[in-house]
Amino acid sequence: MRNLILSATLVAASVFAMTAQAAEPVEGKEYIQLSNSVAVSEPGKIEVVELFWYGCPHCYSFEPVVNPWAEQLPEDVNFKRVPAMFGGPWDAHGQMFLTLEAMGVENKVHAAVFEAIQVQRKHLTKPEEMAEFLATQGVDKDKFLATFNSFAIKGQVKQAKELAKKYEITGVPSMVVNGKYRFDLGTAQGPAGVLNVADYLIQKERAAK
Repeated sequence: MRNLILSATLVAASVFAMTAQAAEPVEGKEYIQLSNSVAVSEPGKIEVVELFWYGCPHCYSFEPVVNPWAEQLPEDVNFKRVPAMFGGPWDAHGQMFLTLEAMGVENKVHAAVFEAIQVQRKHLTKPEEMAEFLATQGVDKDKFLATFNSFAIKGQVKQAKELAKKYEITGVPSMVVNGKYRFDLGTAQGPAGVLNVADYLIQKERAAK
């Protein structure tokens, strides 16, 4: 599998990082500042982006950790997911995510799609295959296919790919705070470390306003 996915060793090591981290995250170690800042989608809010892939087992394992955290973020923080797309199934799954998001049903079926790919071992790389599965989750098949093949979604796919390049990601899941700082499971030493760094950078950006 592509080296863009973090090794299983890093995720296994995260078990030891679940203890509270008292030390302040260090730039260049737990996180890096991007060479060029990237514009946020909602000016005025502190943006936290998670770059992921449905085919990534580490992203799937991160879900139970990041979801409760994201649900409790304050009003001045905007959390969003951006699919990482580097060809093949990455592109197919990313376009599926963007389609579901555009249809306003992503939140309802996100977990089911992850489970279908990671647990049930479904490929979901062809539009018809996606539509058949999503129909079992209450998503209109014809509407999904029309949206999936629309000009608007193709434009969003292009934007997502450009974002991934600007964020200079080297693995998934990766997090970017306010278009300035990037970190991942490896640099932050596991899921708990990722949230610790995210909280620190959110506070840092809030204080800089």
